[in-house]
Amino acid sequence: MAHHTPPLLLMLLLCTLSVNSSFQPTLVLEMAKILLENYCFPENLVGMEEAIRQAINSGEILQISDRKTLASVLTNGVQGALNDPRLTVSYEPNFVPVMPQMLPSLPIEQLIWLVRNSVKLDILDNNVGYLRMDRIIGEETATKLGSLLRDNIWDKVAHTSSLILDLRYSTAGELSGVPFIISYFSDSEPLIHIDAVYDRPSNTTKELWTMPSIMGERYGKKKDLIILTSKRTMGAAEAVAYTLKNLKRAITVGERSAGGSVKVQKIRIPQSEFYITVPVARSVSPITGHSWEVSGVSPTVNVLAKEAVAKAKSLLAVRSGIPKVLQSIADVIRRFYVFTDRVPALLQYLQSTDFFSVISEEDLAVRLNQDLQTVSEDPRLIIKCMQDNAAILEEDPELYNIPDDLESLKKLVDTTIKVEILLNNTGYLRIDKFVKSYAGTKLEELMAKKVWEPLKDTNNLIIDLRYNTGGSSTSLALILSYLQDTSQKRNFFTIYDQIQNTTTEYDSLPQIAGPTYGSKRGVYVLTSYNTASTGEEFAYLVQSLHRGTVIGEITSGTLMHSKTFQIEGMAIAITVPFINFVDNNGECWLGGGVVPDAIGLAEEPLKVNFDL
Repeated sequence: MAHHTPPLLLMLLLCTLSVNSSFQPTLVLEMAKILLENYCFPENLVGMEEAIRQAINSGEILQISDRKTLASVLTNGVQGALNDPRLTVSYEPNFVPVMPQMLPSLPIEQLIWLVRNSVKLDILDNNVGYLRMDRIIGEETATKLGSLLRDNIWDKVAHTSSLILDLRYSTAGELSGVPFIISYFSDSEPLIHIDAVYDRPSNTTKELWTMPSIMGERYGKKKDLIILTSKRTMGAAEAVAYTLKNLKRAITVGERSAGGSVKVQKIRIPQSEFYITVPVARSVSPITGHSWEVSGVSPTVNVLAKEAVAKAKSLLAVRSGIPKVLQSIADVIRRFYVFTDRVPALLQYLQSTDFFSVISEEDLAVRLNQDLQTVSEDPRLIIKCMQDNAAILEEDPELYNIPDDLESLKKLVDTTIKVEILLNNTGYLRIDKFVKSYAGTKLEELMAKKVWEPLKDTNNLIIDLRYNTGGSSTSLALILSYLQDTSQKRNFFTIYDQIQNTTTEYDSLPQIAGPTYGSKRGVYVLTSYNTASTGEEFAYLVQSLHRGTVIGEITSGTLMHSKTFQIEGMAIAITVPFINFVDNNGECWLGGGVVPDAIGLAEEPLKVNFDL
């Protein structure tokens, strides 16, 4: 918490003090002596006593006649020098120290009354336990009340499905009670070193460990535990919350706690009516190397203390659904995921990973999405939270149910394809959707007449996919065949379908209805960030086949050949690819935006390329 204090700093501090005939220099020296013997960070006091002597002897101390002012100046000085706000000096001529009565010495009836008023248990809906502890009961008291606590509290808690431990009003208690609570929410083995408390007056360190055996049945490590804290939560309750949070055993909900201390004493400065309050012991967590003292325990979920119970209930509802979500996702991956060799690793991840820190459906979706993509190395495998029950987009059935009558076919072609001859005899073909078509069909004959006849004698060809939102991948082989020489057979791409368990190779077609454009003339494909799905596949294939130049913006990165399943009763959905699209080089394309050969704004490429 603090650092070594240079003697010069204390000299500067003491040069701001004054000691007249009523305030002898011994006041400051006695204060320093108390700190040296009692302050829990003695290593920060190196050189302090000598610095004080030098400051007093230097004669530079100014006069301060008011005792309360002197106490205030001393407080500011010692807090600033040692970086510890718990150190205070007060002038209290009428102070009467009150020794708090030790709980174990109270009659058993008073102990029972105290426990019943400071520990309350309720069983909420869905067998959620609610345990409010306003005081952490020490080891001796707990031993004295053993069967009462076991029968009325701990054994009843043990049979709840999850627990809310409310420490928002816990402002008192004994540190010796902390190991039992931590042990209750832990396994018997291995023992856990949970705290180390250094006591300066005795110069001893006491280690706190979990207990190998406790009275009654343990709650264990499996069931959900939510701890509620407020800005009033102090002392031993902070030790409980801090330890269980950092052991990853509990999620803390509410406000940052008070930041109390293990032990603070108010000590009279000899031969005076001044008192100095000193932290005489310190806690250092072996789990974190730090402490909850002064800074408090920060909540995992930050809400107002009055809203903490409601938040905890909603959080437990989310967490209770996690096993079902994981099972549903595992079932979808097992049945549909196209990379069957990666399925075992994904299922192992879902089975073995601890989702302790999940605090919302969104949080679960983000974590699952990131981790599953890392394990699978596949950006198409997506977990997301469906905001406001957003509809799951299905592929357009029009792409697969092609009409038979000529008028409907003409209308389909007219709405998806546009052909022009531009300046310098440059052909222009705009395709807004790839409809499902095969060689030898009425649709292919219609397209040959509308598209390839007008374009057959152009010098170059611009294929505009800037408004293309996708369509059927099966039509790509036919269009690409027009851009090749029919005399040369070439593999364009392969599709593996996990659901159908089929592998289909798409090669250049030996016979097509219209005139081939061939492989010699230039082809320029225009893209935009709206270009999606099959439009991206076409641009990707043009690059992998080295059959054209892609110009414009990076495409949308819309993932295709996937199915989306919403988890029942949750706002979480999984999108899983069931088809692999493999290019002519044997590379499996995992989607993502196609990067053009020449990047430019989508509005610009036509102007640039008119003069090709």
